[in-house]
Amino acid sequence: MQVYDPLGLYQPADRSRQPLRARWDPTQSDNGRQRSPERDAKDVKKQSALGRFVSTYGWRAYALPVLLAVTVLVVVDAVRTAPVSAPADPGFGALSTQSAESGIIGAPPGDGKFPADLPLGALPAGGAFAERGAGTWHIVPGTSPQVGAGTERVFRYTVEVEDGIDTQPFGGDAAVVKMIETTLANPKSWTHDTKFGFLRIDAGDPDFRISLTSRESTRNACGFEIPIDSSCYNASLDRVVLSEVRWVRGALAFDGDIGSYRQYQINHEVGHAIGYHTHQPCETDGGLAPIMMQQTFGTENNDIAVLDPHGVVPADGKRCRFNPWPYPRG
Repeated sequence: MQVYDPLGLYQPADRSRQPLRARWDPTQSDNGRQRSPERDAKDVKKQSALGRFVSTYGWRAYALPVLLAVTVLVVVDAVRTAPVSAPADPGFGALSTQSAESGIIGAPPGDGKFPADLPLGALPAGGAFAERGAGTWHIVPGTSPQVGAGTERVFRYTVEVEDGIDTQPFGGDAAVVKMIETTLANPKSWTHDTKFGFLRIDAGDPDFRISLTSRESTRNACGFEIPIDSSCYNASLDRVVLSEVRWVRGALAFDGDIGSYRQYQINHEVGHAIGYHTHQPCETDGGLAPIMMQQTFGTENNDIAVLDPHGVVPADGKRCRFNPWPYPRG
């Protein structure tokens, strides 16, 4: 387009006001026009490497760093969201034969020679409990449907409370029943294994009696060779003995809340009743404790090994986290 000034004289067009145009090949010369060597040398001398790059590639010079940054972000996000295989559940040993079920199973460890100071075995502060009960138990009335497939064994059980225990401070007998029923019905409990099923009854002969028991009666049923309150399964009595002391207070070594401790207490002792007689050590340092580990005494192998130096738990320094479930990722 030709441009004339007010006097009618021809003026060259002002290219600074022309639309910007990008070439597909930025290295190609302008429409075949040759640049003078003197001008090229002058431009090269005046411009930095970055300037020459921007001058040559135009808007592409700004787009490339942005594309590179987006690519890095996408790669980082893909790495962060890549599926990671979940760690396996802690183990709980092998099932024992039914003929082996006699006497106290899950009794406190040790040979009667213990350190004078057992800080982890000390009872936490908390609510009141029954020091001594009547030595008799009453069945809490009521039944519940079977939970678990029970392809190999359905265990019938009663829920019982020792006479002389006041359960009102923690919700009454019904609250004890509810905790036991919901724990066994949880898919993270023993019903995760289709071999097992549980059926609560209130009449007839059960396979075992889940019994909330006073301190003195617990010691009589479970033994007290080690001066630490604990629960057990007495196979000769078909009684899962749940220490009311621990039901109310929990344990210092178990770092969870009191509800989680009660779930551990139920699952651990019922585990003995259904055939898992052997206690387990911490398997993976920093991992979850096996349900058959004596978490009332400690979640570190060294702490339990002090109580029973010749037992199944080695003093190997492994430390686990508290865990109330046989299948915590169920």
